[in-house]
Amino acid sequence: MSQNLKETSMQITGMTCAACAVRIEKGLNKLDGVEEATVNLALEKSAVKFDPTKTNIEAIQKKVRDLGYDVVTEKAEFDITGMTCAACSARIEKGLNKLEGVLKANVNLALEKATVEYNPGTLSKVDIIKKVEALGYGATIKEEANPQDAADHRQREIENQTGKFLFSAILSIPLLWAMVGHFSFTAFIWVPDMFMNPWFQLALATPVQFIIGKQFYVGAYKALKNGSANMDVLVALGTSAAYFYSLYLSIVSLTETAHTVELYYETSAVLITLIILGKLFEAKAKGRSSEAIKKLMGLQAKNAIVERDGVEKEIPLEEVVVGDILHVKPGEKIPVDGKIIDGQSAIDESMLTGESVPVDKTIGDTVIGATINKNGFLKVEATKVGKDTALAQIIKVVEEAQGSKAPIQRLADKISGVFVPIVVGIAVVTFLVWYFAVAPGDFAEALEKLIAVLVIACPCALGLATPTSIMAGSGRAAEFGILFKGGEHLEMTHRISAVILDKTGTVTNGTPVLTDVILAGNESEESEFLALVGSAEKQSEHPLAQAIVQGIKDKGIALKDVSGFEAIPGFGIKATVDGKIMLVGTRKLMLRENVEIGSALDTMDAFEKEGKTAMLAAVDGQYAGIVAVADTIKETSKEAVRRLKDMGLEVIMITGDNQQTAKSIAAQVGIDHVIAEVLPEGKADEVKKLQAQGKKVAMVGDGINDAPALAVADIGMAIGTGTDVAMEAADITLIRGDLNSIADAIFMSKKTIQNIKQNLFWAFGYNTLGIPVAALGFLAPWLAGAAMAFSSVSVVLNALRLQKVKL
Repeated sequence: MSQNLKETSMQITGMTCAACAVRIEKGLNKLDGVEEATVNLALEKSAVKFDPTKTNIEAIQKKVRDLGYDVVTEKAEFDITGMTCAACSARIEKGLNKLEGVLKANVNLALEKATVEYNPGTLSKVDIIKKVEALGYGATIKEEANPQDAADHRQREIENQTGKFLFSAILSIPLLWAMVGHFSFTAFIWVPDMFMNPWFQLALATPVQFIIGKQFYVGAYKALKNGSANMDVLVALGTSAAYFYSLYLSIVSLTETAHTVELYYETSAVLITLIILGKLFEAKAKGRSSEAIKKLMGLQAKNAIVERDGVEKEIPLEEVVVGDILHVKPGEKIPVDGKIIDGQSAIDESMLTGESVPVDKTIGDTVIGATINKNGFLKVEATKVGKDTALAQIIKVVEEAQGSKAPIQRLADKISGVFVPIVVGIAVVTFLVWYFAVAPGDFAEALEKLIAVLVIACPCALGLATPTSIMAGSGRAAEFGILFKGGEHLEMTHRISAVILDKTGTVTNGTPVLTDVILAGNESEESEFLALVGSAEKQSEHPLAQAIVQGIKDKGIALKDVSGFEAIPGFGIKATVDGKIMLVGTRKLMLRENVEIGSALDTMDAFEKEGKTAMLAAVDGQYAGIVAVADTIKETSKEAVRRLKDMGLEVIMITGDNQQTAKSIAAQVGIDHVIAEVLPEGKADEVKKLQAQGKKVAMVGDGINDAPALAVADIGMAIGTGTDVAMEAADITLIRGDLNSIADAIFMSKKTIQNIKQNLFWAFGYNTLGIPVAALGFLAPWLAGAAMAFSSVSVVLNALRLQKVKL
C-alpha cells in the first residue's frame, strides 16, 4: 500500500436505498488506485482513500456519475488582488488547479477574478482563499454580482494610478530635463546646474524608486518567495540596477567634478513613471471593455410604484417582492417581470428583442422588467424580481462569458508561465556579451543594455490579448440579443459547418393559427358555420382547437352556448350547439359517424401538402365544411436560411411532424435537407450522425424539447424571448426569435477571434522583435519602458474596436 494516500469526501445525490450505497461503494473500490471507499446513505456522503499516482478526484467523481448518481460540486467566484501580469494569473490558476478538491479553476487577469469549481466535501471557500494568499496574492469571495461595485473599484484604481503618475511625473521631469543635456544634438537646451547635481538627482529619484516603485518590490518579493517570476521582477531588477549603480557613481563623484559623471537616475525614475502611466491607460481601457454590463445595468428602473393595503407608494426596486401590484404610467420603465392585470398599452421591448416596433399588450400578457410602457396605464403583478428577472439573467450570462477563458488563450498562458525567467536569462547573457565582447570593460554600457532587455519584455500583453477581446466581443453581442455563455463557445461558433433547425418555434412561430375556411354549401353561411364550429371547439383544451376558437373570435363572430360536449381522443370532438349536433375532427371521426366526405378529401390533401392541419366539420350528420390551421412561418426565416447558405453552411430542418408537412415548410423557407418524424431523444442521435461525418454542428431549438440535441451539438443555440435566457442546455441564447441571429452570432464569433489573433500576433511579435532590438543596443532604457507600456495599452485598445462592430 502506498504511504502517500490522499483522502476525499463527496456529497452524493440520487441514492434511494441501501442497495444504491452498496453499489457505489463496490464500484469505487474496484477503481484502480482506490484503497478504500465507504458510502453513508443517511448522510449521502462518501469517503475515499486513494493513491494520487494512480487516480484522482475527477476520475473518482466520474465513476460515481457513470454508476448513475451525481456528485455535488459548487462554483464560487473570487476577487483577486495583487496581480500585475499574465504570469501572476497563470501562477494562481496553476496553484488552484493543483489544490485537492478543485475540479477547475480559471483566473481572468482583465477582470481580476477567479472562478473555481470545487468539491465542497473536500475543501471550502476559506481553503481556496488561503491558497491564493499563500501564493502571495489577495482573494475575497465575490458576492452577488453587482457591476456597480466593480465599476467603483475600477474608478478607485484609476484615481490611485492617476495620483501615483502625477507624483512620479513631477519628480521625474527634472531628471528627464537633465538627461536631455547629455546629448550633443540638444546642447542648445539650457539645463540648470542644480539638475546636474548627483545629490539633487538622488533626492528626486529615491521617492519614485521606493514610494511609487514599492508595488513592484512587493510584487517581486511575493512572486520569488513562491518560486515564480512576474513582470514586477523585471521592473524591480531593471530599475534597481539603474538606481543603485547611479548611487554608487554618486558616492564616487565626491572626489570628482559632478557634471562629468554619467548617472542613470532618470532611467529608473522615468521607467517607473512610464509603467505607471501604462497601467493608468490600461485601467481606463479595461473599464471601457466592460461597458456592456454598465449599459445593461443602466436599463433597470431605480424605483417602483406599488399598491399595498390599498395605498400607492414609491419604493426602491430592491424592495419589490413577488405578488406586488405595480402601477406603471405611460413613458415609465416596467420595474420587474410580471403579468398585466389591468389596462392595455404598447410596450417597447427593443432592449430585449432589438425590435423597434412596440408590442401591444393587454390583460393576461407578460411583461419584462426594463422594457418601456409607451402609452397606457398598467397594473402589473410582479412574478419575478431581483436576480430572477430576465434582465438579471442576461447580465449574469454576459458576466460569466466575459470572465471565461477561450481555448485559444492556452498557448499564451503556457508562455506567460515561463516568460520572465527566460527574459532574465537573456538579459544576463546580453550584459555578459556587451561587457566582455562588444564593449569590453564598459560596465555602464552593458548595464544599459541589460536594463533595456528587462523592461521591454512584458507578459502583460499576452495575458490581456484574449480576455479583453472576449469581454468586448461578448458584450457587443449581448447588445444584439446574442448571449454567449462562455469564451469557448464564442471561439467555437465560427467553426460551424452545419446548422440544424428545429421546426416548431424556431423556423415557425410555434403557435398555430386559423388559416382557411371551406364551406360545403353557400359561402354566405360562413359566419353561422364558424359560430357552430367555434362553440363546439371552445370546450376543448387541444392547442389546435384553441387556435380555431381564437381565429373565429378575431373575426368578430359571437359563440353560442353548448349543452353537450365529448372529446374523442385521436378522432376529434362531438358537441350539441344550439340544438344541433356538431362533429369536428379527422377522417376517422367522419367514417365512424357515417358522414359522407368524398368531395372534401382532395381539398384536405391539398391543405396537408401545404403543411396545414385540416379538420372536417359536420352538422346533424351532414358534411358542412373544412377548417384549416397552420403553424405559420416567421417572416425572417427565409432570409435567415439564405444568409446561412451564403456563408457556406449546410442547413437542415428537423421535426417530429410527418414527412409531407415538414417538406412543405422546408420548401417555403429554402431548406433542402429535412429530417422528419423524429422524437426529441432522436434529435440528439441525428446530431451525432453529422458529427461522425466530421462536421461541426450547431443545433437551434427552443431549449426545452430540444435539450438533448442542444447539449450534444458542438454549439447549442436556444431561441429565447427573454424569459428563458439562462437555459442550461444551450451554449448561446438568441433573445430575439429571429433566425437571423444565428448568422449574426457566427459573424460576431469570427470578428472576435480575428481580434484575438491580432492581439496575440502583436503581443508575440512585440516581444519577439523588441527583445533582440534591445539586446543589440538600439533602444535606450526609457524608450524600452515606453514601448513596454504601449504594448499592453495597444492590445486593449484593439479589443475595444469590437464595441463598434456593426452587423
